[in-house]
Amino acid sequence: MIIRIFLAVAAIFGGFSVAAGAFASHALKNYLNEQSIAIFETGVRYQMYHSLALLLVALLLTHAELPLPTALIASGIAFISGIVIFSGSLYALSLSGIKWLGAITPLGGAAFLIGWGCLAVAAFSFK
Repeated sequence: MIIRIFLAVAAIFGGFSVAAGAFASHALKNYLNEQSIAIFETGVRYQMYHSLALLLVALLLTHAELPLPTALIASGIAFISGIVIFSGSLYALSLSGIKWLGAITPLGGAAFLIGWGCLAVAAFSFK
């Protein structure tokens, strides 16, 4: 079940990042300044990178022995959390201009780092 969830979320987040990138480059360019566009595009870029990382985690889980490696599951959860917090806060910051939203962004970055760390730990569980 967790594999299906990770695959579906990776696909949804990946597709959304393409749509958000197109939205930024076409619709938002007339309404936001260059700095806000750059902030939005950073969110898009990191969302795509980590959607692909989540896809990798899901694919690795399909080949893992039971019980599924806890570190891989933790990695997927951390990537999802990172996307929501990091990219979400950048989208909200760029669209609203509310500066304190930028203080939330590092929490998402920490979640990304945890995800990569858990993926590294999981690498040692493969036979």
